[in-house]
Amino acid sequence: MHKLFEPSFIKRLKKGDRQAITDWYDQSAPSLLGVCMRYGTSTQDAEDLLHNGMLKILAGLPRFNYQGPGRFEGWMKRIIVNTALNHLRAESKIKNLRFEEEIHGNALTDTPDEVDELPPAPEPEELIEWIRHLPLGYRTVLNLYVFEGYTHKEIADELNISENTSKSQLSKARVLLRKRASGKLVNLELQKNG
Repeated sequence: MHKLFEPSFIKRLKKGDRQAITDWYDQSAPSLLGVCMRYGTSTQDAEDLLHNGMLKILAGLPRFNYQGPGRFEGWMKRIIVNTALNHLRAESKIKNLRFEEEIHGNALTDTPDEVDELPPAPEPEELIEWIRHLPLGYRTVLNLYVFEGYTHKEIADELNISENTSKSQLSKARVLLRKRASGKLVNLELQKNG
């Protein structure tokens, strides 16, 4: 745990200590922006999500009870993820989300050998950019499952889809990312789900 987020520091945050708020923002914003970048479709979108999420964190501080190392960071991340999901809902993207069976022709028709063969790992910034360009359904399920640790049942409940649809979306997201990493799919600009 970062020494900054010890109980005494959180008490200062709750009291509205300006220096504590500045230190908190400087320490937290970069990693939380990384979460927002995975959900947003642009840097501006991610920055808006971060801003809204940080305001919600500050507003929720009176209800936060310190329960040990790492809990504050996890609590903040959960608020950021919920802010991103609420943003998607507000934009009517989740509610009316099309979970496509195919993208642009044969992009998802793989032989087992192609899927099992692991391409070289991209740089983290490059991977985040690829994720940002996945179709919305794929990107949302991938983020919730891989990065947030949701189960397919939890994703299904959160997005109002079936567990099988969640599993399918995750599988197809992984196929697209593998194809992109192996150079078989050059352009992942496929997010225009409407």
